[in-house]
Amino acid sequence: MLVDTGSREASVHACHHRRSENGCEDCKVRLISVCSTLALSELEEMEALSQHLSLDKGHALFAQDEPANAVFNVIEGSLRLSRLLPDGRRQVMGFALPGDFLGLALQERHSVSAEALTAVKTCRFERRDFTSVVEAKPHLLRSLHERAGYELTLAQDQMLLLGRRTAQEKVAAFLLGLRERYARTGHASVTVELPMGRQDMADYLGLTIETVSRMLTRLDRAHAILLVPGGARLLDVPRLEDLAAN
Repeated sequence: MLVDTGSREASVHACHHRRSENGCEDCKVRLISVCSTLALSELEEMEALSQHLSLDKGHALFAQDEPANAVFNVIEGSLRLSRLLPDGRRQVMGFALPGDFLGLALQERHSVSAEALTAVKTCRFERRDFTSVVEAKPHLLRSLHERAGYELTLAQDQMLLLGRRTAQEKVAAFLLGLRERYARTGHASVTVELPMGRQDMADYLGLTIETVSRMLTRLDRAHAILLVPGGARLLDVPRLEDLAAN
């Protein structure tokens, strides 16, 4: 398991369940989540089935191989999605950002662990309740299909990242991909937040931590990016796009 028993218990204690103070109508990510297709009355129905769950940085929302009994809509913060391989190595499968839904795969157990990279807020639904609502609302099912298509695109992008690109091309594509995802949440900026560590980036890109650090420094010295605390400012987007397109 990626998370040992002690840290897992700490994770549970770090979670705070409560009802939404402002309601689903005022949810920060409603317009970019699968809930965007729901009318006000339907949002109230969803709210009655949900719990807000807060998670401290470094703790697990769920662990690999745990029963998948709930789905989660990420409202604030970011999480690392990773899988522990049989030989003990870790593969980072992706990063969850606001608006992302977790736990939608039709599996009895989670295939990955989800750990908070920052303080995280999610909206939690029991899977049985959520499934019942989806079955009764075709427009919500269509929204879920669109979400599944978006997640498939992200998975395909990662496969391309792990392909025949050079290390520098991988890092450039990663930064641009994050910039696009942040823009989708309404946080368009020349500075890309990097809540994940260098090791997380390395495990996602199939590189070593030394290589990731070296490539970031190279791009910084070439004035394509400017490394700042907690992120990278993209100074020469066309150059990064040229690298990412290879």
